Amino acid sequence: MKAIMVHEFGEPEVLKLEDLPEPKPGPGQVSINVRAIGVNPVETYIRAGRYTGYDLPWLPGFDAAGTVDEVGEGVTDLQRGDRVYVCSNLGTYAQQIVANRSRVFAIPSQVTFEEAACVGIPGATAYRALFQLGNARPAKTVLVHGATGGVGTAAVQLARSAGMHVIGTGGTDEGMALLRQLGCHHVLNHRAEGYMDELQQITDGKGVDLILEMLANVNLERDLEALAMRGTVIVIGNRGRIEIDPRFTMAKEATIRGMMLFRASDEELREIHAGLFAAMEDRRYRPLVWKTLPLEQAAEAHRLVLSNHGPGNIVMIP
Repeated sequence: MKAIMVHEFGEPEVLKLEDLPEPKPGPGQVSINVRAIGVNPVETYIRAGRYTGYDLPWLPGFDAAGTVDEVGEGVTDLQRGDRVYVCSNLGTYAQQIVANRSRVFAIPSQVTFEEAACVGIPGATAYRALFQLGNARPAKTVLVHGATGGVGTAAVQLARSAGMHVIGTGGTDEGMALLRQLGCHHVLNHRAEGYMDELQQITDGKGVDLILEMLANVNLERDLEALAMRGTVIVIGNRGRIEIDPRFTMAKEATIRGMMLFRASDEELREIHAGLFAAMEDRRYRPLVWKTLPLEQAAEAHRLVLSNHGPGNIVMIP
């Protein structure tokens, strides 16, 4: 089978297409014929050597969707041909993969493989940030700060379907138009000077209850200023350091909470994906695909995922 391998950490060019033997499932595992692969920023950080704990050679990827090929001993609830996606599975940039049963989830019939490949990290991150860590509730106000990416578009849809008042930010006319289509009550241009000042008018001076932050090294102090009393910022993305004034947290008894999907337990993942399945089934949540590329263009996919690309997710087809 064809797969992408990394033999040294570095720039996107270290992603090499190679021939590997097809993997076989062990006890409690499932082998999957991959039809689509989700590309996430975290994979670029690992490839560049910014995260420890990954040995070389390394098969990248955490998200994929396809059909069950074979099940290992002890797996009785899946069979050959079932449509599934995987979440947080190590090594998905390949034509065939093996995953632990606890990381494999059913795809609703109306959802494509390309869409399902965008659920694992983006959809689950949005759900966990909102409901498991952010205590999202109907009638509460949420700001999705950087809402046009995979996590942001998922969060907007899930928050709106939960009855929240949703404010999203984007940086292009295309992205802002999409956020309105997805259900944002208000859309702000985060490239405009002073755009955060509009939040005071939108919230009648109260501030927002919850902020999902995709670029904390740029926005965190402004987020704290924009929070309502006892509001919460969930840090989802960060690409550097920032200096903040802790008095903003003191005055509002605010909470800054970091999140990493890989810390979710199997029980929490079951809850997340049950919620996502229901939301996808009745189309309250539709994973958005911006661009598809062949597997051999993995380096280009890594460059694009860190650029200011169009709204939605990047997917590779093996």
